[in-house]
Amino acid sequence: MSRVGKMPINVPQGVDVSITADQITVKGANGTLTRTANSLVEIRKEGAVLSFAPANDSMEANAMSGTMRALVNNMVNGVGKGFEKKLTLVGVGFRAQAAGAKLNLQIGFSHPVVKDMPAGITVTCPTQTEILIKGSDRQVVGQIAAEVRAIRPPEPYKGKGIRYADERVVLKETKKK
Repeated sequence: MSRVGKMPINVPQGVDVSITADQITVKGANGTLTRTANSLVEIRKEGAVLSFAPANDSMEANAMSGTMRALVNNMVNGVGKGFEKKLTLVGVGFRAQAAGAKLNLQIGFSHPVVKDMPAGITVTCPTQTEILIKGSDRQVVGQIAAEVRAIRPPEPYKGKGIRYADERVVLKETKKK
């Protein structure tokens, strides 16, 4: 059996998990997340503990039990604490501004770039060169952060661009004549 799938999930106080035949719904302080349940995985709720087991002995059911456990754990953590990604802007004159559900970027193009945020995602700019993306759905937070980074990824010679806060950019040496 999957090592990840064997570990139970402890549901914290203030988070409500409801399991039906085909859906798992997690409600908490940061909102509600819903996921379709997989028929290869048996989910049991005993008090404040969720446990996952493969429905049969196939390798696919074994792998899916670990996957479902990880996805549900991310849902529980998301509605409880939430997830965040931090991006930094590196470059002269590069600025970011959060205005409601929009992110305005001035990153060396001839025009400002405006990125709309989906529902459930909040974006803040503590400083002009930092972007903080927060939300309860881990996948959506990571996807939005990747889309913002893709607008101007760090270039390999000077390192200018948008990068994750913990990302290290290895700079190349310029051509010599």
